[in-house]
Amino acid sequence: MSEVVCIDLPETPCILAVSGLLREAVARAAEWAVEPFNDAQSRLAGVLLDEIRTLPRVVLGLPMPQDARLRKIAQALSDHPDDPRGLQAWAAWAGLAPRTLTRRFVVETGFSFTEWRQRVRLLRALEMLAADMSVTRVALELGYENVSAFIALFRRTFGVTPGRYFANYR
Repeated sequence: MSEVVCIDLPETPCILAVSGLLREAVARAAEWAVEPFNDAQSRLAGVLLDEIRTLPRVVLGLPMPQDARLRKIAQALSDHPDDPRGLQAWAAWAGLAPRTLTRRFVVETGFSFTEWRQRVRLLRALEMLAADMSVTRVALELGYENVSAFIALFRRTFGVTPGRYFANYR
């Protein structure tokens, strides 16, 4: 493919809401040998590009802070999103004042500490749910007090319950 056909694709990496059509087209294209495209492959590649151009972006990235102390916290939470420690404990663990942690986290990630923590849990939840873990097990393993709290946050973020989300994308 030439650069011309890619000119109106997203310029930076992003997350797209994947349609069933895109999922199936990518699965088919993944089977192709590395050779010049035949006519059918060229048409399917065009469909892939059209889908990528028109699908909505999903705001689900997880920026990591640059400050070494904040990155230490972020990495620990990424590794163990179920860690129950609160902001005060995390600040003490990293050698920061709680107020500094609160202020710097927003500056460096665009999210409050609580929002960032919820996001890391939701990203892990997506992985776990995609691996066919039950909603109850996911909620409890990620440290939610109860399943209802997890479902409510999931619905606020994605617009549907975890069960419906995966029913729509399978």
